[in-house]
Amino acid sequence: MFTLYTRANCPLCDEAKLMIQLVNEDFPLSYKEIDIESDDELHEKYMLMIPVLEKDNKVLLYGNIGYVDLLEALES
Repeated sequence: MFTLYTRANCPLCDEAKLMIQLVNEDFPLSYKEIDIESDDELHEKYMLMIPVLEKDNKVLLYGNIGYVDLLEALES
């Protein structure tokens, strides 16, 4: 299970979600989305990095997340 940290009005977050949907068509990718503005600690930790994709509490990707980046992260 992956975790995608986002916030409202974030174009990079919208782009990351679109890339996840595209990858999901070929490779099942279950994830939960968490709004960093719902938690002060998360906001402090990720406010300059979002979107952030994590698995098992390890940051896999952040910032501008592309299709190829996602595929490579899934393979590792």
